[in-house]
Amino acid sequence: MSYFLGALKQYAVFRGRARRAEYWWFVLFYVIFLIVVIVIDNFVSNSGILTILYKLALLIPTIAVGARRMHDTSHSGWWIICPIVNLVFALTDGDQGENRFGPDPRHTAAQAPQAPPVVN
Repeated sequence: MSYFLGALKQYAVFRGRARRAEYWWFVLFYVIFLIVVIVIDNFVSNSGILTILYKLALLIPTIAVGARRMHDTSHSGWWIICPIVNLVFALTDGDQGENRFGPDPRHTAAQAPQAPPVVN
C-alpha cells in the first residue's frame, strides 16, 4: 500500500526512476480499487460515472509511475505507449547504480545516512 500512496504523492513526477516493486504494487492496488469502484458503481447507478472518474483521477499518476519504471531500465518514458515492449521493460530488473535518469532507487534508500546511536 505504501508504494501505491508513494506513487500518488508523486502525482505528476515524470523524472527519476521507479523500482519494479513500486510499479507492480501500484498496478495491483490500482486494479483492486478499480474492481471495488466498478462493483460500487454497478450497485449505485449502473451508469459507469464512478469508474470513469476513478480512471481519470489516476490517469496521470499511472503514466508517471510507468515512465519512471521505463527510466529505471534506462529507456525513455515514451516506451509506455508500446504495450509489448512496455511489459518486457516493466518486468526487467532496473539498472544497477546510477543511469542517465538518476540514482538507483533500490540502493539510494539503503545507503541513506542513519542517525548515530543514542548513548546514555
